[in-house]
Amino acid sequence: MNLGDIFKQARDLQERLGETQEMLKDISATGESGGGLVKVTLNGRFEALRVEIEPGLEDDRVVLEDLIAAAMNDAVRRVEAAQKEKMTDLAERLGLPPGMNLPGGLSR
Repeated sequence: MNLGDIFKQARDLQERLGETQEMLKDISATGESGGGLVKVTLNGRFEALRVEIEPGLEDDRVVLEDLIAAAMNDAVRRVEAAQKEKMTDLAERLGLPPGMNLPGGLSR
């Protein structure tokens, strides 16, 4: 493999990573707590898109605050899992060996 081939592969990898990062922005995941009493939906940038609270919970502020925090944490874990899955798929498509680190701290 010559130097030109290596640079071409590096450009291809960079392009695919950019495409995947754009795709990751479109991910959304909903976290729940209290058996679905509180639901929080986040996008791939970990921005809150929606918060759903079952009617009647607004009367108990302490419980509501705990449920919102738990739902947020659940949503974050779900977004992270979805991102890891997408990056693993990319690594496999690129033929990268298991254990190879990708930008963003993700590995195959």
